[in-house]
Amino acid sequence: MLVDDGTRRLQTSGCGDTSLCEVEQGQEPYEDMVFESEGAARAYYDEYALRTGFVTRVLSSRKSERDGSIISRGLGCRGIYSHNSAKVSSQKRDRRREACTAMMLIKREKPGRWVVRKFARDHNHPLVDSLPRRRPTFDEKDKRIQELTAELRVKKRLSAAYKEQLLSLMKDVENHNEHLSTKVQVVRNNLKELEARRQELVNHNSRTYGKG
Repeated sequence: MLVDDGTRRLQTSGCGDTSLCEVEQGQEPYEDMVFESEGAARAYYDEYALRTGFVTRVLSSRKSERDGSIISRGLGCRGIYSHNSAKVSSQKRDRRREACTAMMLIKREKPGRWVVRKFARDHNHPLVDSLPRRRPTFDEKDKRIQELTAELRVKKRLSAAYKEQLLSLMKDVENHNEHLSTKVQVVRNNLKELEARRQELVNHNSRTYGKG
């Protein structure tokens, strides 16, 4: 977030997880720099590239095996920038032979905490004095959709797990009830048997005392 005095507020590891530091707008990325989201990290690197004189591109992405959300992203230099399309075509061929090694790798350590794990400053080509401003490469709406989609996947899995646990619990209750019903029936049968024996004993005593 830009403030009036030309500084940028960024959460950094040196300030702790819950505090905000003010970093000079011209500050270049460094390892252990912390951002609140992937979008914030990409926007910062894009602005850094604009100030420095190169164009960014996505080098790599890694997704979580659990929910499919992005957990790391490699950002780097696209190579030599030129307005001339013929030069661009030629430069693309040259770039295939030797890609620029300037890059920044960010990783998600936990929700709301993206950390710069690797930063390479040096380029293997001349930088441009001024670049036209371009539309941000990462739209906040798309980011929110991605987050909600990942959250929905997690909730669906949790819902399926809860349903399975509930069905298991209901089955246990049903088995317990059947067991109790069997026990109650056994007790009833025993009581009936005891009552029959008591009645038989009473009748036997009555006949014995009647003869006496």
